[in-house]
Amino acid sequence: MKNDVTGLTLAPHSVRQTLRNGQIYLGSGHALGPVVDKTGDWLHHWAREAEARVFLAERAGAGWREESFGAVLSQVRQIASALLARGLNAQTPICILSGNGVDHALLSFAAQYIGVPTVPMAEQYSLIEEAHGRLVYVLNKVKPAMVFVDDAARYARALQRSELEGVEVVAVKTEGAPRAVTPFCELLKGDGSVDLNAAYRATGPDSLAKILFTSGSSSDPKGVLTTQRMMCANQVQMAGVLPFICERAPKICDWLPWNHVFGGSHNVNMMLAHGGSFYIDHGKPTKSGFATTIENIKAHAGTLAFNVPVGFSMLVQAMESDLDLRRAYFNDLDMLFYAGASLPQDVWTRLEEMALEVQGRLPLMISSWGMTETAPATVMLHEPIGRSGVIGVPLPGTEVKLIPDAQMRCEMRVKGPNVMRGYFDDPERSAAAFDEEGFLITGDAVRFVDTQDPDRGLVFDGRVSEDFKLMTGTWVQAGQLRVAAIEALRGLVADVVVCGHDRGEIGLFVFPKAEAVHDGNTAQGACVDEALMAEIHRVLSTLARGATGSAKRISRALVLAEPPSLKDGEVTDKGSLNTRKIITRRAALLERLYDNDDPALIRV
Repeated sequence: MKNDVTGLTLAPHSVRQTLRNGQIYLGSGHALGPVVDKTGDWLHHWAREAEARVFLAERAGAGWREESFGAVLSQVRQIASALLARGLNAQTPICILSGNGVDHALLSFAAQYIGVPTVPMAEQYSLIEEAHGRLVYVLNKVKPAMVFVDDAARYARALQRSELEGVEVVAVKTEGAPRAVTPFCELLKGDGSVDLNAAYRATGPDSLAKILFTSGSSSDPKGVLTTQRMMCANQVQMAGVLPFICERAPKICDWLPWNHVFGGSHNVNMMLAHGGSFYIDHGKPTKSGFATTIENIKAHAGTLAFNVPVGFSMLVQAMESDLDLRRAYFNDLDMLFYAGASLPQDVWTRLEEMALEVQGRLPLMISSWGMTETAPATVMLHEPIGRSGVIGVPLPGTEVKLIPDAQMRCEMRVKGPNVMRGYFDDPERSAAAFDEEGFLITGDAVRFVDTQDPDRGLVFDGRVSEDFKLMTGTWVQAGQLRVAAIEALRGLVADVVVCGHDRGEIGLFVFPKAEAVHDGNTAQGACVDEALMAEIHRVLSTLARGATGSAKRISRALVLAEPPSLKDGEVTDKGSLNTRKIITRRAALLERLYDNDDPALIRV
């Protein structure tokens, strides 16, 4: 039905709720529609129905390289036949070391076409030598038969690794390669000696499409076995509650990295499933990359916009003084979608105000909850609500189990056709990932917006796995406390780690912003900057006065001199902190955090 606020066709929230053994079970009141067997079915459909429509595009010199659905299907079949002729199959993965690009997409779709799994990796694993440990971990784990890079010279250090000895390396740009490589154009020639159609027919819902490695925020990265069924069902689930995306071909200009499920499965497959156009933005929401993003938006703004909160914040700031950017961005926009963290309400409000100014109406502004293990969307907001923080209601075909505590904070577990069957070559962690009823144990916590009305949706409430007990037995909701501390210390800190497991008080490891440090004195890993320490003390004292108990009161802090180490696994490829690794690696500093006589201690 048409929504009065947005003018878009939306399915209203509809939640089925049942109670069993003190647990809450939620499902969608909307039925799951028919699901195609594989991504190749979408590609064939749109190559017939919209052969000349642009599917994939990226900057190429002064212009754009644009590949139509018909051209993509032709190239995918050529590449797929070349892979078949090399003997590649479900047991011979292809590792993709470089970032988003048209050729990356062509290879990925070609592999999926014949049931060969790809392993897209964060490009910093290969480009930053200090991060090669993650690269080596994945290579040793999956033992690829082929590796792909867009530029052999740029990835030379990674390609010289002994772990790639005997592995075929395919490169788009071969000049400066440190070893023998196969030009990508060789794959595009195809091989007529194989039965490509038979291999395509043999690929189905249970075929492995990708092995997506988690960011490893609490342990070593896990390889999520992502099947065709998971990806195809997820698009039908979302289209069932957002039917407007089926009414006209969508378009996006998107930077989100394809080694993550959000960018590489959610967004890429949404364009493929609905005959949309994906303009690859090689910019990023960083100081060095954001000018490129602005240029690309002005050239090819989308009907849908996906981003993380920091990206939307930077866009709002840029649009305040750039009317052309504002008009380009909102002119034909139907939906804004954020994920990864909660969007600040002031950013949400300003986006609405700008949209009204340009369009005279509000786009749909929504969020969702998901994991790499869930392909990803499982819970989604699909009604306009005018506020940030709500993740929505279960999608069609999914079932959510909530295990509430005394304060109605609920651990969330999920089940559905979009949920993985396990981790690659890891039976122990695969078994531990599911409970006795077959629900995936997510480790995340949620609350109801309104316990009397489940249609109002759920609010994300931190990671259960990050929570810990003080020595008094009191539980600390660490994720919630971390967000509050970062907000209060905004301008002073880049991030914080909440400490206190089996201690008497909650403490903070503080990673300061570089510009907040004026006195560079360090004392064995801690920063002693009297002005900064005094300001942190003032803020934490204010927080402490408003705390309702020991589980919410931060009593001490230590400013760390060394930033989080990518080489030592303290930072994930998403840029988030690996809390467990930081606390373990900096055990001596943890002891100093609880030493009342330490000169670097900030005692509240």
